[in-house]
Amino acid sequence: MTAADRVTGLVRALREHGFRIGTGETVDAGLALAAVGFADRERTRAALAATLLRGEAQRPVFDRVFDLYFPLVEDLPDGTAGAPREPRDAAAVSPGELARLREELRERLALALAAGDDAALNRLAGEAVGGLGAYGSGAAPGSDGWSSYQTLSRLRPETLLARVRAMLREGAAGEAEFADRLTDDEIRRRIEGFRERVRTEARRRVAERQGRDRVARRAVGTTPDRIDFLLAGRDQLDELRRTVRPLARLLATRLAARRRRAARGEIDLRRTLRRSLATGGVPVRPVLRRRRPARPELVLLCDVSGSVAGFASFTMLLVRALHDQFSRVRVFAFVNRTDEVTDLVARHRDDPAGLGARILAEAAVTGWHGQSDYGTALDEFAERYADALGPRTVVFVLGDARTNHSDPRLPALALIAARVRRVYWLNPEQRALWSTGDSVAHTYAELVDMRPCRDARQLGELIGRLLPV
Repeated sequence: MTAADRVTGLVRALREHGFRIGTGETVDAGLALAAVGFADRERTRAALAATLLRGEAQRPVFDRVFDLYFPLVEDLPDGTAGAPREPRDAAAVSPGELARLREELRERLALALAAGDDAALNRLAGEAVGGLGAYGSGAAPGSDGWSSYQTLSRLRPETLLARVRAMLREGAAGEAEFADRLTDDEIRRRIEGFRERVRTEARRRVAERQGRDRVARRAVGTTPDRIDFLLAGRDQLDELRRTVRPLARLLATRLAARRRRAARGEIDLRRTLRRSLATGGVPVRPVLRRRRPARPELVLLCDVSGSVAGFASFTMLLVRALHDQFSRVRVFAFVNRTDEVTDLVARHRDDPAGLGARILAEAAVTGWHGQSDYGTALDEFAERYADALGPRTVVFVLGDARTNHSDPRLPALALIAARVRRVYWLNPEQRALWSTGDSVAHTYAELVDMRPCRDARQLGELIGRLLPV
């Protein structure tokens, strides 16, 4: 594979992960490679990252894709130069041979970890995957053949902490200061670095068998802003919530720019024609009808039950961070009852983790059961919080519109829509699932503007486009 093929393949794979890379950035990447060359792999990585990335959040995905298209290939003891061997089934290797190989690798790994020898750790990662991670001798050509999970579960590098510590103490005789500085945290960091090397080596070998493009598309995780709200785990949601403030600053800048443009107003035709009399009927200087500088009010009505709770809490924190852009922001939460949580969200903005659990614990959002009931919640909102609805108010409803087969109470939603400026419904489910099972999404969509909103990037684009100015 030529250098040009590697760069274009890298760019193509990054685009499939949502990176916005144009022709100009690709040309810049080629020029950067021409300047730094390929002798130093980390300089090559840094040059490509500087020309192709738009933010630090993209770096983890970039690094994994880079390792596929610019692999670290070193000569292994068997002379394969790092090339993937045909995978062997575990049953084809005797237990005694497997145990001897494992203990030999663990001993050499402990020495390399104690010495901090990156080159040795790279070689050991390749040997470990080749010797302990291969499987499927009779599998189809499209099978993986190499498993980082199998390699790490057999090698268990995390259990070498005590052995490495003992080696360091023995080798640091008379150098107590050095031994003290190299703490257990440093050893754990080196072990985790080796684990990542094993994962990278396994992906590289799989890529050699199945194709880099396929592995880059399927085996590399995406950036936090493209994680599906309904599929995100707790760690992913925590990582996603850390992007609230940067995203809020970006949206605030966009809203301020839209507000400045809107403040100019539309053309006042009558006054423009009157002024054009001085230029022979040619409207050289149009007159604009100035808008009143009144900021709109914003209301959030959020389902905080089940899997949509993460989506709701992230959006509440995001909109709360934009409160300076509106004259008033009020937040309401519901499961089968509705309660205002504006103050609760405001107090929780510096500690985004656990917002949904705190709302469930402190707000009156459930009645005699814990299942969502959109009809009852909408009815209670329209009855108890009519003061939140006015001609300058824009309402955002967040939820999947799954009523658990209860009455959807369409008149309540119609009443809310009639009293406010606009109602937008953001649904975290894909359109293909609307109105399946207990969902009444299409029924609600006949009364209000419902949009699919599955990840943070889509949410930011929708809020930036739909929020009033």
